[in-house]
This record gives sequence, C-alpha cells and structure tokens, in this order.
Amino acid sequence: MTDARYLDDADRLTFDATVEAVRGTDRVVLDQTYFYPTGGGQPHDTGTLSTAEQEWAVVDVQKRDRIEHVVAVGDGDAPEPGATVTGDIDAERRRAHMRYHTAQHLLSAVLLDEYDAETTGNQLYTDHAHLDCAYERFDETDLDHIESRLNELVDSDLPVRWYTLDRDEAEATLDPERTRLHLLPDSIREVRIVEIGDRDDPFDRTACAGTHVPSTGEIGTVVVTGRTTQGSSHERVEFVLR
Repeated sequence: MTDARYLDDADRLTFDATVEAVRGTDRVVLDQTYFYPTGGGQPHDTGTLSTAEQEWAVVDVQKRDRIEHVVAVGDGDAPEPGATVTGDIDAERRRAHMRYHTAQHLLSAVLLDEYDAETTGNQLYTDHAHLDCAYERFDETDLDHIESRLNELVDSDLPVRWYTLDRDEAEATLDPERTRLHLLPDSIREVRIVEIGDRDDPFDRTACAGTHVPSTGEIGTVVVTGRTTQGSSHERVEFVLR
C-alpha cells in the first residue's frame, strides 16, 4: 500500500519516491506520495513526476487499492518500476483546496450549531465551493448571518489540527452527529479526526481525510454567494474565498 504522506504534512510539496508499478500505460504507483487523490469532496492534486532525464505531468490522482498517479502520455513512456522520481505538487491548487476544505468544516459546524442543519455533501474547487445540508430553506437574512459568523471564526484565527483514533474509541468518545462516523465504511478501523479551536472544547471535531490550513486565519474572507434548493428539505449553500 502506498504510504499516504499528505495526511501527515499538507505543506510538503516536493518529495522523492520509488516507482513500484505502472498500470496500463499511464498510471504510476509509488511507495509513498504527497499527492492528494480525489475523495471526500476534495479534488486531486496536480503537478509533475521527474527524473534527471525526463518529466511527466501528473493530470489525475486516483485512490483504488493503491494510489495511482495518472501522467500525460504525450510526455513519453511512464517511468520504469524501480526508478526514483521527484514529485512536485502544484502549490496554488493545493493551497486553494486546503483553504476551501477548512472553510467547509466551519460552515458545517455553523449550520449544525445554529440551524440544526446536518451536512449531507460538499464539493470543493480551486475558486468556489458548495455544501448541501438538511434544511427547509435559507433566506437572505440567514445567508448574511452565516457569512458574518464564518468571518468571525476566520478572524479568531482558531488552530486546526488532526490526529488518528481507533474506530471503536472514536465511536465511544466522540459526538456521532458531528463527526459523522456512521458514514464511513465498516472496513475503516482507524479514523482521522480534524479539530478546529481549543483542544479541551473545540468548535468543530469531524472525521476527515482531507488537507487543511493550520489555522482559520489562513482561510481568507468568506463570501456566501447564494443558495439553491436540492430536493425536499435540502439546501445548497455556495461560497467563495477572497
């Protein structure tokens, strides 16, 4: 199994790794990686893999039984198994995803705390994001309040941290509604927890395998751009970061 190092150090953008396999003509499997694969509403990283002689653009990253780095076939044959390659991650794209993912956690917490609206889905991009939740309908006053509350939390510059727990311990000790552990497959026995705020009384504590900024002050200004109805008793809140 590829060692998924992005879970430990989201700021690392350059690394060396060994090619363990090439699947098809363009899917490279490494012994370790800092490239984030698509999942949990967060898109994959892009960047390059290179040796002293050649460079390949990484255009997609997918997590199957292993993490596969899809390289542009126009850049020549994929690197051979056993080769040492240097991975370089697109810093601007990674940073945008980190900011938006942490902002989404704040939004989920605000909606749950103040509107009893549980998050049912989310999708992040480099320049906007949306979150779906179980709620009848937000009005303009609600959206203005949500935006104001989010920016208060950004201005508070709350610390963000992550750690892993045994699944049984997490289910026994953490709030199931907020962490949404029931959404994880039973096969996942070690859970990664992301917390925002004080250690003793965090503002948010959620199971998450995404990348995040180390403090809410790095998110930037949150602008709630609108809402749409997503079927019966479900709303989508859309936002951008400045």
